[in-house]
Amino acid sequence: MTDDAPTPDSPPATYDDLRAVFVNCTLKRSPEISNTQGLMDRVIGLMSEQGVAVENIRLIDHEVATGVYPDMREHGWPADAWPEAIWPKVRDADILVIGGPIWLGDNSSQTRTLIERLYAMSGEFNDKGQYVYYGKVGGTMITGNEDGIKHAAREVLYALQHIGYTIPPAADAGWIGEVGPGPSYLDEGSGGPENDFTQRNSTFMAWNLLHLARMLKDAGGIPAYGNLRKAWNAGERFGFNPEYR
Repeated sequence: MTDDAPTPDSPPATYDDLRAVFVNCTLKRSPEISNTQGLMDRVIGLMSEQGVAVENIRLIDHEVATGVYPDMREHGWPADAWPEAIWPKVRDADILVIGGPIWLGDNSSQTRTLIERLYAMSGEFNDKGQYVYYGKVGGTMITGNEDGIKHAAREVLYALQHIGYTIPPAADAGWIGEVGPGPSYLDEGSGGPENDFTQRNSTFMAWNLLHLARMLKDAGGIPAYGNLRKAWNAGERFGFNPEYR
């Protein structure tokens, strides 16, 4: 294997009919600078250059209630921006990228809130009768000043695939500075924006998300056999025979 393999001169497809949503789960309200946003902007820019319709959401700027129901106003919360402000954008997107910081070695509280609200909608169905996230792809981006990128990414990607998202290869990217008090991604002299490893992973993640979203959209999504909840409830077992020995 050599490093001089031929490189395509252009992308193998067009992506201008795709929609992507980037949700920044920073703990900082706008307009405070978010290092997570700085990292995500690199991928947002790449996708935008390909004509993808990109929506960028900073979750903490919205009054999203905590819980695992579609509308928490029906469960005692006075306000909930999820049903009208956030969910329709996620529902209509082909690509979801969850970005967030590391705190105490783990994802932020906003990241967990988002995952719980995504889970709240996982019982909805698409036009084929599959769970609503089937046919969509997901990835994650993590920033911080302490170890935990792979742990935090693993938690996000597991949750996304569990509720129905398809995860492409190398679907995570991140950057951490020195462990402990030190420069953050956007701080002058941090080395974050220039870091080759982070640049490469971010680029590979972006293109893999685009390629897989393209493939799924062109194929009409995931085939609707063996994964229909209502059919299972009605007695269809899709070839599964519990009496087989």
